[in-house]
Amino acid sequence: MTLPLAGVTVPVRLGVQTWGRLNGARDNAVLVCHYYTGTARAAGVAADGTPGWWAALIGPGRAVDTDRFFVVAMNTLSNVQARDPQVVTTGPDTPHPDGDPWGERFPAWDFADLHALQLALLRHLGAERWHAVLGPSFGAMQALQWAARTPDLAPRVAAVATSPGAGPVLRGAFGPLLRDVALTGGLSGALRLISLFGLGADGLEHTFRDADFGAYLRSRAATASLAHILDIGRVVETHDLCAAQPHPEQARAGQPRAELFARWRDVGLRLLTVNIRGDQFFPAAEMRAFAGASQAAGAAHTHLEYDSVHGHLACVADTAPFAGLLRALLDDALPAVSRPPDPLSAGEPSHA
Repeated sequence: MTLPLAGVTVPVRLGVQTWGRLNGARDNAVLVCHYYTGTARAAGVAADGTPGWWAALIGPGRAVDTDRFFVVAMNTLSNVQARDPQVVTTGPDTPHPDGDPWGERFPAWDFADLHALQLALLRHLGAERWHAVLGPSFGAMQALQWAARTPDLAPRVAAVATSPGAGPVLRGAFGPLLRDVALTGGLSGALRLISLFGLGADGLEHTFRDADFGAYLRSRAATASLAHILDIGRVVETHDLCAAQPHPEQARAGQPRAELFARWRDVGLRLLTVNIRGDQFFPAAEMRAFAGASQAAGAAHTHLEYDSVHGHLACVADTAPFAGLLRALLDDALPAVSRPPDPLSAGEPSHA
């Protein structure tokens, strides 16, 4: 399709993967949004035997049951894995219509553009709304965009490992460091920084104590694009849930969160947020406070926190603690209060 991005009409190609079947009523479609360096390969097993990044959650009989739901995942603009021949995306390192890479000519897209593409996908399916929109990390930001912009089209939202808005870590530390490291350390340096923030010191030690971190970075660099890492890095710094709602400047009495919570209450949105204690990207306290305010305003918002040696990357590497709540969200059986890990998650193993 073509899409106007920052005033420039861009022919966009984005890869989509699906699991399950769309039912006759077209009301069982679940959109799963990928994380920063992820792809649309959210489930199943690749030809090389690598499982999808949420394969522990998506499949027959799993939390996102593909015997019941039609699961859809789409690559974002500027997908980081642009050099993977199996990944279809459009961004600075992909061809311009003139045959050369877009490079710096690629427009500065934002979350609104990504939401428009996902909305176009929904329309292409012939569905009125998603049954649910889910995602971890950058994918959680995308899911929250649906909650803020069009909650009537996404009545169930799960956002794992994120915050209501980009805070000091993203804007004041990670973003500037990423740009500096890219200049001096290139792609390898950027991937090293992402790994450090993603796992934290404990997670890095746990994961690579007996493994070759350098070999891991080289394998990641084989398919990654530095230009796309920087482009998505720019976008995540703009994450602001309240600013994403329609006409934020008209929020009553200058209280955009109150306006947001009132809309969620009025449309009956069911929201699940999950944070990992010790996450180096998204400290849990901010979403905890946001969830408390949302619940106090009458929104159906359930919030969970858990510990994991994997740090932020627990959102894909250690998913059992929230699997039961995710299943409950899709079944409209979600408790509307914060709670510890649900026993329903037992027996639903996780893998990265």
